[in-house]
Amino acid sequence: MNFDARRVPLSEFLDRIAQTSGEVEAPSYYIGSTDLDAYLPGLRAENNLNHPTFETHPPNASIWIGNRTVASCHFDFSNNIACNMVGHRRFTLFPPDQIGNLYPGPLEPTPGGQVVSMVDFTDPDFDRFPKFREALAAAEVAELEPGDLLIYPAMWWHHVEALDPFNAMINYWWNAVPAFIDTPMTTLLHAMLSLRDRPEGEKQAWRALFDHYVFGPAEQAAEHLPEHARGALAPIDEIRARRLRAELLQRLNR
Repeated sequence: MNFDARRVPLSEFLDRIAQTSGEVEAPSYYIGSTDLDAYLPGLRAENNLNHPTFETHPPNASIWIGNRTVASCHFDFSNNIACNMVGHRRFTLFPPDQIGNLYPGPLEPTPGGQVVSMVDFTDPDFDRFPKFREALAAAEVAELEPGDLLIYPAMWWHHVEALDPFNAMINYWWNAVPAFIDTPMTTLLHAMLSLRDRPEGEKQAWRALFDHYVFGPAEQAAEHLPEHARGALAPIDEIRARRLRAELLQRLNR
């Protein structure tokens, strides 16, 4: 959390990078996840990335500009296509099951909205974080040159290093689900409230319920029921999503 967040004109930001580009200990400057269409109108129209998935699931396109900076290891809720335009970047990626070996920090506050690993990747303290060795054994590293493109799935942890005095990247985030589907983070927070501190036997019973109703095949919980009786077990559409959301709000406000 050792940074200042400010709003400045793009030209002023670029001037600061240019003025310090020759310094060995230049301060870090970083514009992160800035909406491409809102702040650089026209750029996407002339240089857009087309992908068949985007026809049904339009992506959010963002630009990242800075000098030598590090985005600490974190995960995102969306699939990602990272298009490296200027400079070199190193992505160190970890599958989702490595979460316990990455020692995530608090859910809040966070540097940029997402929980980050507490491990210093440049000088890991293996006495404090011994399981990080297992994470490294499972890691994949991608070294991106200008023009390279990296695709990785939602929920994969990634540590991103911008390696040159000036770097720029455009990325496309998308989820292959309709817009009315809520973020699972809401479910995680509610589960902490309602499940985490229950007796172990009850937690295992609820795990079985979640496996049946949520993590198993979407149709299995209701396939033995007639369609008119399936209710919330039926496939989710926009109307059912609104009904479920209303019911949840009612329960939470009791």
